[in-house]
Amino acid sequence: MATAESCTGGYIAHLITGLPKSSSHFNGSAVTYNNDAKEHILGVSHETLETLGAVSEETAREMVAGALDRFQADYSLATTGIMGPPSDNDEKPVGTVWIAAGNRERVVTRQLNLGYDRQRNIQSTALQALNLLRKFIIEEGNKEQS
Repeated sequence: MATAESCTGGYIAHLITGLPKSSSHFNGSAVTYNNDAKEHILGVSHETLETLGAVSEETAREMVAGALDRFQADYSLATTGIMGPPSDNDEKPVGTVWIAAGNRERVVTRQLNLGYDRQRNIQSTALQALNLLRKFIIEEGNKEQS
């Protein structure tokens, strides 16, 4: 697996690599905190970033695809959002986050609307993203058994 993190700043990779033998399952992570990094490292479309913004469902989907490709992974997850402090953006207030998990065939997304402080938003996003990936993998396994 691999991760593409923006708003979590590598926190998910930190949680994963803290587990024994994680190197047998974790290929790597890209922390793409600004739009240029999302575009040049993960291949997120410039048009997507310009029209929908970094904090959007489509950006999260493209981050998943980029991580799958760059790290030659079977599964990946992505996070992009606004952690705080408050900004002037009424459309996307602090706590607006998109998480995505998937493989080469399918990507699932979820929007979070958190209202905590920066650290709690990061922690909550990381845990919810890992849980989204866990559920995705279980669902994929159940499809194969059917």
